[in-house]
Amino acid sequence: MKKKKFYQQLYFQVIIAITLGILLGNFYPELGEKMKPLGDGFIKLVKMIIAPVIFITLTLGIAHMTDLKKVGRIAIKAMLYFFTFSTLALIIGLVVGNIIKPGAGLNIDPVSLSGDVSQYQQKAHDTTLTGFIMNIIPETLFSPLIGDNILQVLLVAILMGVALVLTKEKSGKVTEFLQVLAAPVFKIVHMLMKLAPIGAFGAMAFTIGKYGLASVLNLILLVGTFYITSILFVVLVLGAVAWYNGFNIFKLMYYLKEELLLVLGTSSSESALPGIMEKMEKAGCSRAIVGLVIPTGYSFNLDGTNIYMTLASLFIAQALNIDLSIEKQLMLLLVAMLSSKGAAGVTGAGFVTLAATLAVVPEIPIAGMTLILGIDKFMSECRALTNVIGNSIATVVVANWEKQLDKGQLQYCLANPNEIEKKLEV
Repeated sequence: MKKKKFYQQLYFQVIIAITLGILLGNFYPELGEKMKPLGDGFIKLVKMIIAPVIFITLTLGIAHMTDLKKVGRIAIKAMLYFFTFSTLALIIGLVVGNIIKPGAGLNIDPVSLSGDVSQYQQKAHDTTLTGFIMNIIPETLFSPLIGDNILQVLLVAILMGVALVLTKEKSGKVTEFLQVLAAPVFKIVHMLMKLAPIGAFGAMAFTIGKYGLASVLNLILLVGTFYITSILFVVLVLGAVAWYNGFNIFKLMYYLKEELLLVLGTSSSESALPGIMEKMEKAGCSRAIVGLVIPTGYSFNLDGTNIYMTLASLFIAQALNIDLSIEKQLMLLLVAMLSSKGAAGVTGAGFVTLAATLAVVPEIPIAGMTLILGIDKFMSECRALTNVIGNSIATVVVANWEKQLDKGQLQYCLANPNEIEKKLEV
């Protein structure tokens, strides 16, 4: 197979696109803002294919299982992993916020706060546990395939997969059809990824053009603290998990470099979901594990979002000179633990979960969110990257627990990422 030149590699093209987007947004901000449709259009194209990818992958994964108890066991182990590391991320954010105190010294009078955060308050108010559960149930069996609710797609895919197992004598042709359908669906994914540099350019040019590089400087300590905390969480905590399970986290991140750069450019973890699913299956994780763990993790395993929530809450309290006792901080932790799950799948989930958390902790006014409204966009890339890396590692760990991981294939893929990339593009 002919080796691609460096400028033909997708990751190189995305890096160039991000750089050009930053330059355009900084020097020609008005023109940069007009590039927004390029980023939005690309993300819409990717969202278009997410539901079919999840449905086919998970349905076929379950359909090829002979023991349905395995499906339940995988789901329980995945949720146990998600709960453990999401909580750990919240605790780390709380500890770092108390040590560095990024909001201390701003001495802002709560009365002086202004800004429109009502849309986030309303979404947080509407997000109840009952409403969340009811929202998982779709209107019809196939309506999730034309929507964007990942949890509804998961429910339908699990039901269909289980039904195919229970009726395998009669439904063999349905399984065969889905296997044949998988080829053109993933080909569409590869075709759409060719547009990734355009999407990354548009999204980055808009972000810098609208908010400007200078707007982040007055709150650089919070942004820097968040980035450093997330990096340490990935390297030390998730790195230790990877090491314990027999693989190197840095090699995994390099293997997923195209997807991670795409997330960086678009600030959307969803833009990388189809590619992550395909690569993790190629890396030796069984189809059922990939189909169940990754989409579920997108709703329940939000490590980056959780670090952000506790850090941002403490920043607002410190900026307003509100002294939170240990008891209040523990309450904040418990509320954040629940609200982060309740707002899963809601647009702008990071800000919505923050509003939901502050609404239950009366000491911190929700209006304090206006302090970070302008720089939230600069933290969304790091949130998304941390979430994606966390879900990729969770997939390997759960597959390893279930003995559904081909360790030889995993090591081969991590040692030869460019070879795998070329094979996937064929």
